[in-house]
Amino acid sequence: MSAKPQHITFSSLDPYELAVFWSKVTGYPLADDDFPGDPEASLLPPSGPLLLFVTVPDKKSTRNRVHLDLQPDTTRDEEVERLLGIGATLVDDQRRPDGRGWVVLADPEGNEFCVERSAAEKAAKP
Repeated sequence: MSAKPQHITFSSLDPYELAVFWSKVTGYPLADDDFPGDPEASLLPPSGPLLLFVTVPDKKSTRNRVHLDLQPDTTRDEEVERLLGIGATLVDDQRRPDGRGWVVLADPEGNEFCVERSAAEKAAKP
């Protein structure tokens, strides 16, 4: 017996706006029935669990116990710049001089996530 994740859920002060940010990050579309002011919103990936954003009354106050690690289609550095440009903030830079490492960013509500090297970058420097 086993169980598979159905949703990855983000607590949020503004689910629709946070879903819009993550839609720009992932390229996943918002559900057709999601609108500004809704108490929840979801992103529809081509496969795997939905990203679900639900309303909570309080701001994030502690470090995430679970976070997403993203692998870009381009390069890690290009993706970090793109994400900073759409509203992410830099939390910690773990890039190493040899090109390895990752970058910790936060979404507009403070949820941390990492940007790893692309598959091509990992293949070039395992």
